[in-house]
Amino acid sequence: MSTSKTVLYLSYDGMTDPLGQSQVLPYLKGLAKNGYIIHLVSHEKMTKFNEGKAHIQNICNKAGIFWHPQDYTTGGSLRQTWRQIKRMKKISIYLNEKHNFRIVHCRSYIAALSGINLKRKKGVKFIFDMRGFWADERVDGKIWDLKNPVYRLIYYYFKKKERQFFREADYTISLTSNGEQEIKSWKFFKQNPPKIKVIPCCVDLNLFDPLKITEEDKAEQRKNLGISSNDYILGYVGSIGTWYMLSEMLDYFKVLKTKQPNARFLFISGENPESILELAEEKNINKEDIIITSALHYQVPLNISLFNKSIFFILPAYSKKASSPTKQGEIMAMGIPLVCNSGVGDTDAIVREFKSGLVIEEFNEKEYLNAISNTIEFDPNNITKGAREYFSLEEGVNRYLSVYESCE
Repeated sequence: MSTSKTVLYLSYDGMTDPLGQSQVLPYLKGLAKNGYIIHLVSHEKMTKFNEGKAHIQNICNKAGIFWHPQDYTTGGSLRQTWRQIKRMKKISIYLNEKHNFRIVHCRSYIAALSGINLKRKKGVKFIFDMRGFWADERVDGKIWDLKNPVYRLIYYYFKKKERQFFREADYTISLTSNGEQEIKSWKFFKQNPPKIKVIPCCVDLNLFDPLKITEEDKAEQRKNLGISSNDYILGYVGSIGTWYMLSEMLDYFKVLKTKQPNARFLFISGENPESILELAEEKNINKEDIIITSALHYQVPLNISLFNKSIFFILPAYSKKASSPTKQGEIMAMGIPLVCNSGVGDTDAIVREFKSGLVIEEFNEKEYLNAISNTIEFDPNNITKGAREYFSLEEGVNRYLSVYESCE
């Protein structure tokens, strides 16, 4: 017989990936502390799994989470992906036969295919944790070319499924209010809108705490990176891939140098430094003004603390209405003002609400110059307070708890 607190959590992402450790396990630990019996199915890339399985298993054991890791088949062929989808459905049915789940919590669209199947066949409460408009992200990111009939077929298949997920979910989780408003504006939801809870990508405020970093720590790290006490640091943290607009960020820095000759651009990133340096050279930016270093997750707060301002520009595509950049909460938690662009999730609204930085409306020299010439003084304490109000992990767990309790 099922209890109201048995949960199956399905993720196509791995827990040995950084994303799993920052954006899945912390929430599940909080939910388990509140009495939920959680069975976690994740799909692990074997190299990372072999390196990190003991660490993740230890986390799960301490939290009382039952982890059922599965092999993520790399290669990316459609046949392989479909095979894994079928296997996830079988595992879900098998585990439900043993544990009789009350709730199935699905992270994104691939997992939701199994979740909606469990709801229809077994009456399990279905939570659709959408994470973004996934099918549209594949198109906007040029991963799926709709001129290709196969990709066009897959795209429309998932758009049809998307409507079913929203319609049949007992609750949908959106990362942004912008995403929620977009969904509720669709004509087929005008009369009967889905139940949606907004929960942004939250941050561990115990780790991202400026009070835990001493001036001695900062001085030593500046020395390690070759930064002088007179340098003005514009900082970027995270990967640079499909969505992050490196060219435009370098253009902004180039304008900054005309007003702030002592400015240097610090990248905290695992990217190949050459890809950044080559583009900087094309723009006639002195290589000496670019600093690139990688950092483990626990080292990121110290590096952010060296920034005078942080920057990220994200491609403002349609699918980004539902995006919540993890780095925004981390940067704000450290009290650092942010330069960002509009048109991405709730990013600009949060910046304006908490007076935590400047918003670029257009990618051009005039707009950059206006932002750089802005003389507003930003209060680090207010920025940190904004992070506590909006991005705290504790608040995120509480919002998930309210969704889980509604499904009991």
